[in-house]
Amino acid sequence: MKKSGLLSILAASVLALSVLGGCVKKDDVTVRVGSLSGPTTIGIINLMNDNSAKEDPGYEFTMSTQPDEIAAALNSGSLDIALIPANLASILYNRTEGAIAVIDINTYGVLYCLSTDPSITSVADLSGKTVITTGQGATPEYAMNYLLEQNGVTDCTLDFKTEGAEVIASLQENPDQIAVLPQPAATAAMMQVEGLQINFSLDEEWTNVTSDSRLVTGVTVARREFIDQHPDEVSEFLIEHHNSVIAANTDIEGTAQLVVDQGIVGAVPVAVTAIPLCNIVCVTGDPLRSDLEGYLQTLYDANPEAIGGAMPGDDFYYAG
Repeated sequence: MKKSGLLSILAASVLALSVLGGCVKKDDVTVRVGSLSGPTTIGIINLMNDNSAKEDPGYEFTMSTQPDEIAAALNSGSLDIALIPANLASILYNRTEGAIAVIDINTYGVLYCLSTDPSITSVADLSGKTVITTGQGATPEYAMNYLLEQNGVTDCTLDFKTEGAEVIASLQENPDQIAVLPQPAATAAMMQVEGLQINFSLDEEWTNVTSDSRLVTGVTVARREFIDQHPDEVSEFLIEHHNSVIAANTDIEGTAQLVVDQGIVGAVPVAVTAIPLCNIVCVTGDPLRSDLEGYLQTLYDANPEAIGGAMPGDDFYYAG
């Protein structure tokens, strides 16, 4: 989606939520929010900054580097809301027998194919190639396997590394390799390896072969108990999340500095380049369900265990 179209949708959503928000009466409760260091946190970083400046903050934010830590905190009840990978949300829903619900999509595809070879323009061009990447058993592996299959590519080898820094180090040793990395690591790699460029976005490749879903990277979930006990707080969070996303996509310089201050990215120039490529959104309502359900169905068809063994029920999708 073009940036102008994305911002129009976000603006309209904020207007609608703001009208509803005029009726919101918040309880005296501090909402505990957890997120992963990366694009999902970039979407709420302006909210985090605004919250820290208040005398009476309404939120308590925790940022982690490991999805398992966020999952454990949700399960224990020490978090109310969390921004996590889309497939993990489904896994937790199945493990907890519906104790969590998705309240918005916070990021679409953040994965990019990188190389020094400009002739590579699509997944189909990876035939016979080796691709270094991260995320074995997670979104990068599932997305790549699906796209390779849909493009009829049977002879591409995925070489998994532990983390993005390892992929970048490998590219520095041998710049002729092909890599798939998420933002902002993809931008960091381009700034460290001469001649490295983006060949294509996996999000766009997904859209090319799938008409009923998007490549969904991150979603925001809330404990069902919290939703039932504090519906006003959930509504207020969604309004403020929308506003924070619009700030991230429009005030890129200011957001970049906040991203660096939080240690998500090491340098402002990297953040400035990466933020517009992170597909940061706050999608609710019918589009939330249609995009996410289609994505989870695709993962389920390929490997049911990728989403916890079963498609989530209707109560997985927060209606508001």
